[in-house]
This record gives sequence, structure tokens and C-alpha cells, in this order.
Amino acid sequence: MSDETLAIYDREVQAYADRTARMPEWPDLLAFAERLPPGGQVLDLGCGPGFYAKGLIEMGFSVDAVDGSAAMVAHARAQGVEARQARFSEITGEAVYDGVWANFSLLHATRRAFTDHLGRILRALTPGGWLHLGMKLGEGEGPDSLGRFYTYYSEAELEARLAEAGFRVTARRHSQGKGLSGDASAFICLLSQAIPEGGTKG
Repeated sequence: MSDETLAIYDREVQAYADRTARMPEWPDLLAFAERLPPGGQVLDLGCGPGFYAKGLIEMGFSVDAVDGSAAMVAHARAQGVEARQARFSEITGEAVYDGVWANFSLLHATRRAFTDHLGRILRALTPGGWLHLGMKLGEGEGPDSLGRFYTYYSEAELEARLAEAGFRVTARRHSQGKGLSGDASAFICLLSQAIPEGGTKG
């Protein structure tokens, strides 16, 4: 994620928190949580204000909540979440997490970096672990009206990139809405499982 994008989130943290407090991806969080072992370890990659991390903690999971924005980390900590500041490229663990919740965070990575991040996530997951991925649909890349950098994908490209990285998509949900900028956009939430070693991608 670029320094410019992080600076915007630092500046707009309260507005973003107010907009996301109702947690529109709550049904996706429940579907994700149902796949995890009781008390499992979860990485909230791009935890933002900390609402989803707090929800997972209340469900009994151990949550490693990270965000590149210092202001977002501070807001998450105010919710009782032990969040820490880290960028996507700083995720280096191996077989640490039973699940990774990446809810509209990796859409700020470039296409080249996105592939690298998926590889890091796969290595960080335990065999057969789960990934929730929320992304905006579209074409190209560039700044939105607030100046945040976005990379847009088609559903087919996302599925292809996940398969190449070693994931199998098991569920999906399409929707659309307005984000912090006020611009309407289509998006998709994909639930994928890391393919166990020796498994097939079909």
C-alpha cells in the first residue's frame, strides 16, 4: 500500500470507522469463522478500525490484527483489539494461521505485489487454511476521488490468481455499494481454501 493511501486513511480514520461500524460483511465473517477450528489463530490483514477483529475475538479466536495505518491501529486498540502496525510485505510467518481475513485491503496493492502477497498468505496458513478476500470489481488501476490507489480485477482474474497461488474458491458473494469516497462500485467477497500439499486445484 502506498504512503499516499496510508496518509489518507490516517486522516479519514473517524469517517471510515463511522461508515464501516455496521459491518456489512458480517455474514461473510460468520461463514469464514464456521470453517475455522475452535479457538483458531486468525490474521486480520488490514484490520482498519478493528470491528471485525473484535468480532472474531468475541467468537473465541486468537486474532493477529495488523494495518499499515497508524491511526487505524490506534482506533482498533481503542476497541480492545491488540492491533499492530505492519504492511502486507511484512507478513512472513509459516503455517501460523488457520485463517486470513483480508477484507478490502489487498485491493490497494499493485498487480505484481498482489501475487507476492497471496504467496505470503499461503505460506502463513496452516495446511487447508482459509482466506476471505474482499475486492472491488473492474478494470485497470489508479487513484479514486480521494487519492487512494486501487487495483481492479474481474471475477475470472481473481479466481485465476487464487488458483495459481494455491487456493480453491469455495464460496462467493457479489454486491455493490458506496465506500468512503461516495463512489458506487461493484465488489466481490471470495472464500477460498489453501490446497493441501498433494491436492488438486480442480
